[in-house]
Amino acid sequence: MSEFVSQQVTKLLSAWRGGDEIAQDRLFKVVYSDLRRLAHRYMANERPGQTLQTTALVHEAYLRLVDINQVQWQDRTHFFAIAARVMRRILVDSARARKYQKRGGNAESITLNEALLVTSRQSPDLVALDDALTALAEVDPRKSQVVELRFFGGLNTEEIAEILRVSSDTVLRDWKTAKVWLLREIRSKPQS
Repeated sequence: MSEFVSQQVTKLLSAWRGGDEIAQDRLFKVVYSDLRRLAHRYMANERPGQTLQTTALVHEAYLRLVDINQVQWQDRTHFFAIAARVMRRILVDSARARKYQKRGGNAESITLNEALLVTSRQSPDLVALDDALTALAEVDPRKSQVVELRFFGGLNTEEIAEILRVSSDTVLRDWKTAKVWLLREIRSKPQS
């Protein structure tokens, strides 16, 4: 995304925070394609034939973002970090509902792409990953945020460093440590 667009998003966020509903509408027009790309990436990892589609995920995330009144939007990176967290919650809630409907049956596995793979074997299901991330957040919140921002937010190392106000090297160390921790946590849990 160009610096101009990034600055435009930051200005629109500021106006939205100030109560400008027109800025809110303009903001979502500007970020919609990026939200769709993010949602599409998540949906590519979902099981075939499932009912939640990319557009529905974007729209549900939009509705939840609009309802978040207490967020002090900072910039584009902060917005996409929150959007990623919202999409994660939607997908995890959907996965939990499917698992519940199956009455304890195995949930479909997802594949974590890029260098985001926690393991080279078949990846864990989204519920197991969410549970492991929640456990990691209790031990080391920053490492959990790094994983969430990188995997669910699609942010790069520099963007994550900016959000967390740490160095890029710290983000890379946290990322490596978190992957090992998550793998160990997921493998230690019995598969349902």
